[in-house]
Amino acid sequence: MDHRTPDRVPIDLGGTRQSGIAASTYHKLKERLGLKTPTRVYDVYQMLAEIERPVMERFGADVIGLQRPVVAFGIRNENWKPWQLFDGTPVEVPGGFQPVPDERGDLLLFHPDGTPMARMPKGGFYFDRLDKYPGAAHADPETLQLPLLSQEECDHLHAQAEAYYQNTDLAIIAAMGPPYELFFGLGTGDFQSWMITLATEPEYVDALLTKIVDAWLENLRRFVAAVGERVHILQFNDDLGTQDAPFLSVRMFRERIFPHYKRGLDWIHQNTRMKVFMHNDGAIADFVPTLIEMGVDILNPVQTTAKGMDPAKLKREFGDRLVFWGAACDCQHTLPFGTPEQVAREVRENIRILGEGGGYVLASVHNIQANVPPENVIALFDAALNA
Repeated sequence: MDHRTPDRVPIDLGGTRQSGIAASTYHKLKERLGLKTPTRVYDVYQMLAEIERPVMERFGADVIGLQRPVVAFGIRNENWKPWQLFDGTPVEVPGGFQPVPDERGDLLLFHPDGTPMARMPKGGFYFDRLDKYPGAAHADPETLQLPLLSQEECDHLHAQAEAYYQNTDLAIIAAMGPPYELFFGLGTGDFQSWMITLATEPEYVDALLTKIVDAWLENLRRFVAAVGERVHILQFNDDLGTQDAPFLSVRMFRERIFPHYKRGLDWIHQNTRMKVFMHNDGAIADFVPTLIEMGVDILNPVQTTAKGMDPAKLKREFGDRLVFWGAACDCQHTLPFGTPEQVAREVRENIRILGEGGGYVLASVHNIQANVPPENVIALFDAALNA
């Protein structure tokens, strides 16, 4: 991350919820490796597996994620119980995970008040949210209540960070972004309405994002007080691109959103030694200079097949100022449908381009999905270990 050449390319397997692996694929991978431990689903939204230490060691993982007690849907990761994925994979899930099948065989999750929260279609691989937040309804920034870290969460993060720091040599990464992604306002579920609001009501957007960042700064203060200097990388997420183009212009981003993110990232750089990691999918090459100016140190997942995201061009133009994290192998085509030899060839080529002089951490382009052959997962990481 300091743009110095390491002894080998650093590897991330499961350090974030965007560099993980689907539980079904992980279970098959463990069977191939001869491991018979239960497969735990720590993120029931995306059905991501908890990566166990023997697997991390086998594939040379250098990063570990610091997770809150609640990862998805308000469900605490405790009181694990057996469950089965649609494809028959046996897993363990948190005790509070209680999906209800409907007449079509879809799985539904509900809020405590009985309103539907999320749906997994029959035979599907992850949940889609059903509920909406009040952004499009013009929540009043003056009265809006945003989630803040509780003392219990801070105590949990402190204990987990201390355990990782004292007992491993792994870099620790933690997701601690704003309560809601700034580009999406309050995650209304009505993207079109929010985009109209973003474009036509600058004063309202400014007041709303100011309130969200105020809460973010308070959470950052509490987080840093809890973990001290044990955490090396701080992650936040906000997707600005489709696969063919950005969602909005760079000009609009700079006018509406940039100042608010910069306020938070400035605080991080002024008050901690953590590197700032931004997960940002899609065709976002035009945004990269602005993201660097905003305070982003690390860009993930580097979606190399999106328009304009040529790794050689990105490395040539920004490699001295930005760390690229991901990019190892296309998760939409090569990894699920290619041969192990094709996977290894793509990995070696991307390491050659992005790894020159440091400034590169290897991971797949977003999570390794269900139905990826285990031999392709092995080929991905073995190519990195042997590069």
